[in-house]
Amino acid sequence: MTGNKQQDVNALQWDANMIVPGAAGDGLTWYAALADPFQVAGFAWLAADQTYRRLPVRPEYPVSDAVDSLANCTSGGQIRFRTNSRRVAVRVRLSGTPGMYHMPATGEGGVDAYIGLPGSMVYAGTARFPSGQDAYESEVYAGTDEELRQFTLNLPLYKGVKELWIGLEDGATVTGPIPYESPKRVIFYGTSITQGGCATRPGMSYTNLLSRRINLECINLGFSGNGKGEPELARLISAIADPACLVLDYEANCDTERYCRTLPEFISIYREAHPSVPLVVVSRIVHGGEVHRPELRKNRLERLHFQRELIRKLQEAGDTQLFFVDGSDLLGEEPAEATVDGVHPTDLGFLLMANGLEPVLRNVLSKGGL
Repeated sequence: MTGNKQQDVNALQWDANMIVPGAAGDGLTWYAALADPFQVAGFAWLAADQTYRRLPVRPEYPVSDAVDSLANCTSGGQIRFRTNSRRVAVRVRLSGTPGMYHMPATGEGGVDAYIGLPGSMVYAGTARFPSGQDAYESEVYAGTDEELRQFTLNLPLYKGVKELWIGLEDGATVTGPIPYESPKRVIFYGTSITQGGCATRPGMSYTNLLSRRINLECINLGFSGNGKGEPELARLISAIADPACLVLDYEANCDTERYCRTLPEFISIYREAHPSVPLVVVSRIVHGGEVHRPELRKNRLERLHFQRELIRKLQEAGDTQLFFVDGSDLLGEEPAEATVDGVHPTDLGFLLMANGLEPVLRNVLSKGGL
């Protein structure tokens, strides 16, 4: 990396109480993650807006205030690069202070790191920072040799990132990552579960798990409590270039009436723009409360029947690139045991979801030549 790509980290005015004990310390050169040769992935409108945001800064179609705010959460965002540095650290300024009652700060506002290429990635470390802070510095990898490695840093699931700097050993080599196998992207649209609630660290959301197995860029458009199948979101998602596949996983944010109304329209809008892009509809996972509230199960089964029939009819009408996954099977025989609160998966729950969805995605993508 040439000197003009290095940034003056002192301009950030990091003060002593932003630095945690045992943090990165001296001997590092700091680089802005938005600068070359780092690759920022997971933000479909990054080229236009140059910001860590999951929707356009000025959407062409109106979105609710809640969706607009949640779009600043960086779920699915990744920084990819290669370096021979024996240390990798991050300096992060968040949009707010982590503090969710049912989700660790490491998932809500942290960064974790992996080494290697999709299919053979190995966990490298997680940022450590004290509670009550909206900025931190932390080492995410410490090794012993100067081998050139490919790193992927997963960004916070439930906070926005205002600034992100990467610290590498002084004099270390840093280059761009080995490219994905294709410029096409896998797009996920859904709920808080899609967004990553309540993974203990970013790499454990099911979309990030799948990104470590499938060598394509993944776009996470999960909106906590607000992935409701609005036609405006369907049109915005339709504008994302180079889709390899679209996964719709938003049932959990809808009652039966809304879901039965929005799903056909959402599919129709997307099909107008992308007649042959594979589209996977995933019904919601089983909530732990169903054993105590039979009406929850009844309503879920009503929507499950509706989805099966809708997909069958559209397939019979000629949509050969439309697929359905019964999400009630994803968490196994004891679904509540794989959740935090009967609804949101733990890391185990997300692992089970990824294990169930991976063969479906591989099959769908192979039909599209990937």
